[in-house]
Amino acid sequence: MIGIIGKPNSGKTTFFNAATLSNAPVANYPFTTIEPNVGIGYVSSPCVCRELGVVDNPVNSKCVDGIRYVPVKLIDIAGLIPGAYKGLGLGNKFLDEIRRADALIHVVDISGSTNEEGKPVPPGSHDPLRDIEFVEREYELWMLSIVKKDWDRLKKFHKVDDFIDGLSKRLSGLKISVDDIKEAIRRSGLEGKRPFEWKADELTNFVKEIRRINKPIVIAANKADLPTAKENIRRVKKTGRVVIAVSAEAELLLKRAASTGLIRYRPGDSDFTIVRDDMTLQQRKALELVRERVLKVYGSTGVQQVINEVFINVLNCIIVYPVEDENRFTDRKGRVLPDAFIVKKGATVRMLAEMIHTELAKGFLYAIDAKRKIRIGAEYKLQNRDVVKIVSATMRG
Repeated sequence: MIGIIGKPNSGKTTFFNAATLSNAPVANYPFTTIEPNVGIGYVSSPCVCRELGVVDNPVNSKCVDGIRYVPVKLIDIAGLIPGAYKGLGLGNKFLDEIRRADALIHVVDISGSTNEEGKPVPPGSHDPLRDIEFVEREYELWMLSIVKKDWDRLKKFHKVDDFIDGLSKRLSGLKISVDDIKEAIRRSGLEGKRPFEWKADELTNFVKEIRRINKPIVIAANKADLPTAKENIRRVKKTGRVVIAVSAEAELLLKRAASTGLIRYRPGDSDFTIVRDDMTLQQRKALELVRERVLKVYGSTGVQQVINEVFINVLNCIIVYPVEDENRFTDRKGRVLPDAFIVKKGATVRMLAEMIHTELAKGFLYAIDAKRKIRIGAEYKLQNRDVVKIVSATMRG
């Protein structure tokens, strides 16, 4: 699950609506989002149907002109203001929701036209880098407060492994693993140093590294079509953060026009085609503005690119296609390439079997690489765009 975060009035709910084609409420004031909105977005990738020379019949995803769109869960979380870690605004609710996410999309008003509390100000008068830093800081301070509650006990462990085990239990509710903690220690330069020797700034830096590992963030630089955006995007990129220029309003407009048949457009495309002549002059002008100010400038609206960036490059995921007939690439009902699964790089065939059905994994015998027509074992590491048949002694229920 991916969390969509940001201060009030940054356009994050518009981003959520554009990504999921939902109708979550949007308004020009803080805390429009109170209860989190949950919806389905899509990771897009070239489908294997063209490579295999078949016409697919997707069930759990969709294929449009050779592009596979695999569903993923997105959650639009209540806006954040400074002091959230102390419970200000909807801070506690925000932080409780965010802990469930595997990664975060931080929607930032890159034009600088809203202040820290999300109130409108003249474009360019607010520095969006401050918004980026305060969201990271609020979450890190919240995590630090959790660690500190038990620090006097944890730092007394003489064996580092005992310390790591104790801290992982303390942070288990945040989905932080032992491996996350070990990597954070390494990145913080604290290897070989016992916890009771850590200084306050070292503990703070350690928590920051845990956040970077456990909750990686992609910056959706929203309102990129406004004149003040370009320079701010350049400045934020210089900090080393992952930043993608976005116009959520443009994506929402294009998707809605496509859904009514006015244009032909796929999420992530660099242009659209008008297919109906009965649109109004106002509609035509709005579409042309999107083309001139967004698509020709940035190559896309950025919304689909952000989702792809999170899953493919940040979370290091790949897409694989399980089938039951390795020759026709079908399931038992004859549907061609019916399913596409998103898995982490390094995932094995056995892990895929568990994702499909626990019974399939229990009776696992072997698998077949349907492209190469060779047998592969349970520990075979899946590759992107693999098509796999799993052979099991236990029939799937």
